[in-house]
Amino acid sequence: MKFARFSLHSEQVVRSGILQNNQLYEISGDMMNEWGYTGQVYEEREVKLAAPLCPNQIIGIGLNYVPPGETPEWQQTMPVFFFKPVSSVIGPNDEIVLPKDLTEAKFEAEIAVVIGKAAFQVEPEDALNYVFGYTVGNDLTAPHYFHPNGHWTLGKVSPTFTPLGPFIETELALHEAVVRSGLNEKRKQDSPTSLMIVSIPHIISYLSQLMLLQPGDVLLSGAPAGADFLRRGDTIECSVEGIGKLRNRVRN
Repeated sequence: MKFARFSLHSEQVVRSGILQNNQLYEISGDMMNEWGYTGQVYEEREVKLAAPLCPNQIIGIGLNYVPPGETPEWQQTMPVFFFKPVSSVIGPNDEIVLPKDLTEAKFEAEIAVVIGKAAFQVEPEDALNYVFGYTVGNDLTAPHYFHPNGHWTLGKVSPTFTPLGPFIETELALHEAVVRSGLNEKRKQDSPTSLMIVSIPHIISYLSQLMLLQPGDVLLSGAPAGADFLRRGDTIECSVEGIGKLRNRVRN
């Protein structure tokens, strides 16, 4: 099932709905708990999609894909994690805005995991029971601001630096998913989830040993090889098979 948030082009109200056959069936209530159909139906082409949720918090994992043909010496020992502010979230077709002193930023197409219920000290084999669904994420990064001793925060925090969308898919076959990106229609990333170093169940379990994950938390699961830099005027398209395409243009 594909959940979405959207608005009509003639108004500012953000609605929720379920995509079926290129139509959005509006719902009311909490999409992660209790909801019902309102009876309103809209053609997908008639609406503007928004980010499919307003995250509670955003946590990313770094360096999580094996380059093709290589086997890492370390696995699942102490992964690198970072936070991103919810103020960095934008939706499909929204514009990316680079900080005024930068000419470029790095795009990173990823699977974004949406937590659906509170998770604390869960085991990997149970971890997916705490997932509501999955969406496409673009973890935009300005490595120019990285601290020389490894601090990443300032390179991740700018407004518009976390595009999410277009939908939350609740029934994604993770083992079949492929993460792709294209910069100005030129393919850059193209990797199956089997190349992850730390799997999504292990990401959830690892974090939950130390912190309480809550409904609406978004976990960025890492970017495959091929991530590159974009500049003003560029268009970046990130996709995950089974979810959809997340397209954004960099403001010129």
